[in-house]
Amino acid sequence: MKIRFLLIGTSLSLIPQTINAQCVATQDCATLGYTETSCSGGSGVKCPFGNWWACFKSDSEIKDQLCTELGFTQTCTETGYTGVGKACNGKYTKCTCTTGYVWKDNKCQQLNGAQGELYYCNGKVTGVKASGMNFYVAMQDLGTCNWNTANSLCQSYIFCNSITGKLPTKDQLITLYNKKSQINTLLSTNNGSQLRDNWHWSSSYVDSHTYYMVNISSGSSTWGGINLYYYTRPILTSW
Repeated sequence: MKIRFLLIGTSLSLIPQTINAQCVATQDCATLGYTETSCSGGSGVKCPFGNWWACFKSDSEIKDQLCTELGFTQTCTETGYTGVGKACNGKYTKCTCTTGYVWKDNKCQQLNGAQGELYYCNGKVTGVKASGMNFYVAMQDLGTCNWNTANSLCQSYIFCNSITGKLPTKDQLITLYNKKSQINTLLSTNNGSQLRDNWHWSSSYVDSHTYYMVNISSGSSTWGGINLYYYTRPILTSW
């Protein structure tokens, strides 16, 4: 009997003790994913434990996310920018600079000053020159006037900010005649007016009352009194 009782006692001592555990649901809305104070149009689910919401994404937001994941991240809507290739939800993979702007310091900036055949002021072409020329000619002529007015207008003609022009010499006007075809092409493609096939005043003089003029139609030159009226086109010789 004693041995039997001992065995029963031993077997009971080997049964592990059980621990009662109770599952408790968290009441933290943020942990459960309810992070918005409201949803646009009420499109969402409200947290049962507080005034927080889990909002559904709109079709536009889903599309924008997909486009971003594909690399379409550039808006290219700033002044001077244009998108390269096709857009995805209004964004591009790459931007490029429009005419009158250049990529500098990781952004598109307005062109200023001499850029090869073109002279710029705040992104706008204000002068052109053909190959081999060492001066720029203004985009527009100043009409017809006497020599004193022509000289004054050219010296006050603004190419950019404080950079002003001058009346061309006889030789410079002859250069314009020789390069007329190239000059007129550059003028036309940059919203300028063609060189007039007529007489133009120069700064070259015979005396204080007589100055040379050149006919851009033929390249011929002559001189005349300062009170005569001829066409005037400013040039820029330093920049």
